Amino acid sequence: MKHRLNIKKLVLALVFTISLPGLAKAQGMPVYDNTNFISLAKQLIESAKQTSQLLKTVEFLKQQKENLEKVNNVIKQLKAVRELTKNHQRLYRTVQNDLREILNSPYIKAGEVGRISETFSDIIDNSLESLNYIEQILSSNNLKMGDAERAAILKEKEQQSKEMVAEIEAKVRRYHEIIAFRKMQDAVNHRQTNY
Repeated sequence: MKHRLNIKKLVLALVFTISLPGLAKAQGMPVYDNTNFISLAKQLIESAKQTSQLLKTVEFLKQQKENLEKVNNVIKQLKAVRELTKNHQRLYRTVQNDLREILNSPYIKAGEVGRISETFSDIIDNSLESLNYIEQILSSNNLKMGDAERAAILKEKEQQSKEMVAEIEAKVRRYHEIIAFRKMQDAVNHRQTNY
């Protein structure tokens, strides 16, 4: 009987334990796991460090972009100056060689020599003024120009020098045509006839 009584107590305790959680309510303070909070704080600190590093990288990249733009503008200026120099050398060679040939031609009249010389001289003077202006732009900080503005002016002067070269080549071609025409006209007027 004792044994039955123990079994009844055990079954009753088991039934009571199974039905108790439905009626029982938790009371007290919630428990926090400090390891998760510490881990979150560490992640936030690491994220702040990475953000700070990213901001430094962005600033560095902006600075490098500005440096590249400066170098690019300097390269554009150098190319423009090289092109200007090449155009002016062509201009001087053309004037030096062709003008001598034109002026020494027997088919150019004495009155035309002054006009031809003056025309070529005006173009050369304009070229020299242009070169002086370019030298002033490149060497003087008094004008307070940015690299982009300086490059734009150099490009404009480069275009003007190309126009001067084209103008002088057209004049040379025109004078050569005049000489060729007068030479042909002289040959026609002084030909020998055998009748």
